[in-house]
Amino acid sequence: MTDAPIDPALLESPSGLQTHLGYQLTEWSRDHAQVELDFAEHLHNRQGLLHGGVHALLLDTAMGYAGCYTGEPGAQQNALTLSMTVNYVGQLQGKRIIATAKRIGGGRKTYFAEARVTDETGTLAATATGVFRYRSGPLTG
Repeated sequence: MTDAPIDPALLESPSGLQTHLGYQLTEWSRDHAQVELDFAEHLHNRQGLLHGGVHALLLDTAMGYAGCYTGEPGAQQNALTLSMTVNYVGQLQGKRIIATAKRIGGGRKTYFAEARVTDETGTLAATATGVFRYRSGPLTG
C-alpha cells in the first residue's frame, strides 16, 4: 500500500522509545501508516496480558504517521496528539502486534485519524480515534 519506500532516515534514526520497545514503521503512504511490534514478556501487565498502554502507544504512533506523510525523503512533517480515544475490544492471540491507521479528514492545522490493533491472525484487540495538530510546516531533516 505504500506510495514510495519508507524514508531510510526514519529507519536509521528511531526515537529512544522506539529503540527501547522495538516497534517498527512497516507501511507508510499518504493517509496511511502501519506500525508493528513483536510480543515480548516485558510488555505484559500484572495479569500476564499485553499491557493496554502498548496498544495505545502503537495506535497513537500509527495515527501520527498517517497524517504526516510528505512523500519527499528528508522532508519531515510532525504533529502532536490533541485527543485520543481507545476502545479495547478483544485479546490478541498471535505473536505480532499490528497497528494500522488512516487519516480520515482535517484541514491545514489539524487532522482526524482512526486506527485498529490486530495480530497477524487478524484478531482485533483495540480501536482508536484521534485529533492531531500539525506542527509548523514540513521540517527538512
